[in-house]
Amino acid sequence: MNNAERKAHLIGSGIANLAAAAYLIKDGGFSGANITIYEEENLPGGALDAAGDSEKGYFMRGERMFEANYVCMYDLLSFIPSLDDSTKSVKQDTLEFTSAYTWNNKARLVANGQILNFRSYGFDAKDVSELLALTSKPERASNDKRISEVFSEHFFTTNFWHMWKTIFAFEPWHSAIEFRRYLLRFMHLFPDMATQSLLHHTRYNQYDSMVRPIIKWLTDRGVQYVGNTRVTDIDLGNDSDGEITARGMSIAQDGEQKRVEVRSEDLVIATLGSMVANVTFGTNDAPPKLITSPAHEGKWALWETLARKRKDVFRDPAVFTSNIDESQFVTYTVTQRDRRFFDLMEQLSGQEVGRNGMTSLPESSWSLSFILSHQPYYQSQPEGVYVWYGIALYPDKMGDYVRKPMNQCSGREVLEELTRHLGFGADVERILDSSSVVVNMMPFGISQFMKRKVSDRPDVVPEGSTNLALTGQFVEVPDDCVFTMEYSVRSAQMAVFKLLDLDKEPTPYPQVSHDLHVVWNAFKTLTQGG
Repeated sequence: MNNAERKAHLIGSGIANLAAAAYLIKDGGFSGANITIYEEENLPGGALDAAGDSEKGYFMRGERMFEANYVCMYDLLSFIPSLDDSTKSVKQDTLEFTSAYTWNNKARLVANGQILNFRSYGFDAKDVSELLALTSKPERASNDKRISEVFSEHFFTTNFWHMWKTIFAFEPWHSAIEFRRYLLRFMHLFPDMATQSLLHHTRYNQYDSMVRPIIKWLTDRGVQYVGNTRVTDIDLGNDSDGEITARGMSIAQDGEQKRVEVRSEDLVIATLGSMVANVTFGTNDAPPKLITSPAHEGKWALWETLARKRKDVFRDPAVFTSNIDESQFVTYTVTQRDRRFFDLMEQLSGQEVGRNGMTSLPESSWSLSFILSHQPYYQSQPEGVYVWYGIALYPDKMGDYVRKPMNQCSGREVLEELTRHLGFGADVERILDSSSVVVNMMPFGISQFMKRKVSDRPDVVPEGSTNLALTGQFVEVPDDCVFTMEYSVRSAQMAVFKLLDLDKEPTPYPQVSHDLHVVWNAFKTLTQGG
């Protein structure tokens, strides 16, 4: 059958399956009208969202940093037109914007209103030895190990750790396997980690700059989006010869259970798991609620169901969902109608807003970090309104100025804690009175970093599969790094190219850890202090 006559059913509308739909059309020859994306939420985009307004406050669940070696992501963006200028691709627009507003961080670490000497990474000989030991051993040597099991206590006091953990959202109890992958994949960033000048950023938030253009490209080609629909099961038939063939899907829609038939020549591509399952939003005056109900009651239900049928194929999602205390992640978005906070940060850093990158507060009990991006941050943002975004790694800890855990704090209280840490106490009331803060609680926000074995994630295309592929942050993409857009898009390329048996491989990325020049520069950085 001609691919243009085949159908594709995509479960989940995050960047992985948006990319899969794009590659089905571009490289697979599928008709967009024969591609359907099923999504539990109302709008597509998954965790790459951005919403709100200047009155009630803008909000988003995540901000991603990326760099030149995100080759799969940039391949996708190379054929998607920018919404601002359709003669340019999103890739071209992003590279031009990054070049015009390159970061040169002068306030990477701040404590008590003072910029720390963040250019010194603070390693001792034992720290360097432990880093070398981790990266030189095979991945399986770190099976089921936490980062804290391969490093001594001093490592977690270094500036390197404070900068690395806040850029990538690592915590000491996370997987040593994932930490090792990051060290190898991003080794070329070691010398630049303080200034962040090699990191790229979009003109607006990534929903406006990336997701909306992709959705328009897909919609223009007839791709169907079915929102408010949960796929609860995939019928894998009763093949006895080792083949795995999707023959139908069970969906919950408008309070009814329905079945979608899948022909053997059609495709099913499912994103497993979700970082944003059970997400809640607070307000300026009230904290978000932490939902601790089991993962199988929400966005993880499909994976749980499939794993009960064939654990040998779909593995065990409980590895990633069983410890909310260690997988929860909090972000916050601040909308301001007074430029005073921006003015104070420019005075502190000596940098124009949009050029400084991430600022982290290593003495903050909540491990607060934030980024003042170039304005406007939202495409619809009016003049005189300022929007910025931050994260917290330890939301269950007691605050240093606001004496309660962050996950019990309103948006106003979170901003007060951050403002006082920066030494802006004299302006705190002015800043708070002109701000709206939305705090976002994600119980599974960094669940992809939970300690695991090499074999705990399912393959993108399971062995024996004839028409089923799996995508997203919880499938196995050898050597690459989860919690990145690159990982999701690479999983999409793998799924499409292999299912369609195309003479094409996922976009290769530079193996920087095999480059002696990169290795030498990284070693010098570690041993000479940055």
